[in-house]
This record gives sequence, structure tokens and C-alpha cells, in this order.
Amino acid sequence: MTQPLPTSLADKSLAFDPVMAKKDFPVFSEVKPYGQDLVYLDNAASTQKPKIVLDTLNAAYRDSYANVHRGLHYLANKATIAFEDAREKVQKFIGAEDKSEIIWTAGATDGFNMIADSLGADLKAGDEIILSIAEHHSNIVPWHFLRERKGCVIKWLDIDAKGDISLAQLEELITDKTKIISITHMSNILGTINPIQDIAKMIADKDIYLVVDGAQGAVHLPVNVVDLGVDFYVATGHKLYGPTGIGFAYGRKEHLEAMRPYRGGGEMIDQVSRDNVTYGAPPNRFEAGTPQIIQAIGLGAAVDYIMAFGQERLFAHEQELVRYCHQKMTEIGDIEIYGTSDHKGGVVSFNLKGVHPHDVATYIDRKGVAIRAGHHCGQQLMTELGVPATSRASFALYNTCEDIDHLIDALSRAKAFFEVS
Repeated sequence: MTQPLPTSLADKSLAFDPVMAKKDFPVFSEVKPYGQDLVYLDNAASTQKPKIVLDTLNAAYRDSYANVHRGLHYLANKATIAFEDAREKVQKFIGAEDKSEIIWTAGATDGFNMIADSLGADLKAGDEIILSIAEHHSNIVPWHFLRERKGCVIKWLDIDAKGDISLAQLEELITDKTKIISITHMSNILGTINPIQDIAKMIADKDIYLVVDGAQGAVHLPVNVVDLGVDFYVATGHKLYGPTGIGFAYGRKEHLEAMRPYRGGGEMIDQVSRDNVTYGAPPNRFEAGTPQIIQAIGLGAAVDYIMAFGQERLFAHEQELVRYCHQKMTEIGDIEIYGTSDHKGGVVSFNLKGVHPHDVATYIDRKGVAIRAGHHCGQQLMTELGVPATSRASFALYNTCEDIDHLIDALSRAKAFFEVS
């Protein structure tokens, strides 16, 4: 059963206070890296977990654990109710019309593999898939499988100097062989928010599936899949203040009912005989075997927590952090920022002139500041940017302008230490 929400979230009319929100996360009071307060700016990789999620996970294991659905005893019924309640919470969180449109997955990567495998059953050599150059590897490699195995063609949508895509170029790329457009809602490297609704309108009268990577979008943006007009939307729990090993894939009901299963086993069947097998209705059809019961319940608690604040308020807070971070980085100089779109979420990728990102991240870690350095599962974008890697600061609801001040101070010290001029 989900734990009661913190009383600090009871009144949405109050201004959002990240300092109060930070108190909901035990890590910030209990972990002191190198004897300093933790400044955690690696949220695009994974977020910290609020006490409500930790308590929900513990209670689910302790008080209501059993396998779900087919059991008839008390614990099985209790677990099933909590498990399916979590699905309904996700449905409401993203504005889906029916909870059967929410498929539990192991994460966004698993969701992409499920969708690509199922849609790929009907593709043939020469069919085209359009991706942007700024996609995460999880939204690239499963489509390469179809290129390798079925002869599908991948076409690439470029970005401009700010990190924006061109709808005009997309229109030029679309042909009568285009079957799928798969694109991120918000870039995990550039922070760019793509115009998903405009893309959906562009292809509304075409037989093209629109698949959207919401691993960042679902965290940082208000999402309504019906208003966006998407066919599929995938996200992952551990970036949503929830557990690892759980995510979801939204699919329009008519698509899911027509798609073949990705995995076979228990739960996903209707009838099994010596000579035949028939599949269950969605979502069961795509959830073979014992599901991630406790993780799904924990994700439900995380969704409750986010929705209690209101996604619009969280988005506005993170917009302020991005503006402040850009300003402060510009002031200290010798920092190149990648991704300066006017439509940008809570991610800032950058490099300190002449210093490898790994060295920057290692140095500022000793100052208690956690960022990420590397290609961020976006090697093709790094090639486009002409760099091997970037440093990346990414924000969450518990981050403050003071956290950014700590980052800037650490970067200034790194600049002096590495004798950047």
C-alpha cells in the first residue's frame, strides 16, 4: 500500500520550495561525500528516491507480498490491487485513456525493444525508419536490429547549432516507404524539447507510427499522450524518483491489440494446447512471467509524489535552474555549452576548455558535486558536436540555485587547477 504523502505537499497553492522537497530525500541528510554536503546533479542518469518511495517498497515486501493476479488468497489479492493501482496511476500521469494501454517494462530500453520487435514483424526490406541524430542508444540500437535482420533503412534527422530539429527537413525525409518515426521528447544530452505534437499533426493522415522516448520528457515535462498524438511513449522508473528495473510503454489500444507479443510464457496467454497458442489481451499479452511487482508499486508511489507537486510547477522550477546555470557558466568563461534551444529542459551539457570531461567530473566530485561525464549513450551526437564526450549537469525537483553555485565554484577551482587560460 502506498504510504501517506508528506504534509508539505498538501497545498498546491503554495510556491514550490525545493529546500523543503530536499528534506523528503534521506540521502541528502545521511550521505556526506568527503565530509561535505552532497550536491547531486546527475539526475538525467538516475534520480534519488524520496522517503515515500523507500517506505512503500519496504511495506510492500513486508506486509503485502505475493504473486499477482491468479492467486485467490488474501496476500495475492492485496498485492494485485496495489500492482494494478500503480498501473492506473501511470495512466493518469501521462493522460492515457485506458490503463490497459500501459505495459510494464524493465525500463525505457526494454520498451523500445518490445515495440521495435513487435512492429518489426510487419516490416520488410526497404521500409524506412526516421530517427534524430540526438537519440539515446536505446532508441537507436533496436532499430538497427531491424536494419540488420530485415533490411530496413534508417534515415537521420539533423539538428541545428542550438540543438533543434527542422520540421522542414523531416517533411523531406518522409516518403511512402516511411513506417516509423522514433524520436526523443527531450534530449538527455542537449536538453532540447522536440515539437512532438507538430510531428504528430504532420503525419496524421499517413500510415506512420510515432514512437517517443519519454525517459527525460516524463520526468521534466507535463505529458498527455492523447494531446501529443503519439502512438507509443516509453519511460523508465529510476529517472522518475522510482526504483530501478521498472518502466512503462504506452501504446494506443488499437495498436497493442494488433501487435504480436515480444516474449512468451505465463500470464500473457489465453489458451495453450499441443498444437496451438492464443494470446491474452493487452496489457497481459506483453507481460510474460512474474512481473516487477514491488518495483511497479514503488513507481506508483513516485508518480503520486510528483503529481502532488504538479508537473507544471516542477517544470517552471527546472527552467529557472537552467537559466541560472547558463548565466553562471557564461560568467566564469572558458566553458562551452552544448544545447541552447529556446525549448530546453533541465539538462546542461558542457566542456571546460582544454580539459577532458572525465578529469572535470573527477575533480569536482572531491568538492562534493556529482555530475556525469562521457558520451551519455549518444556517440553519434558526440561525433556531430566534434567532441569525444561532455560533462553534464542535470536537475531534479530537489536542486536549488545554491547547488548550482557549488557547481560553479567547483568548476572555477577546476579551471585554476588545470591552468585553463
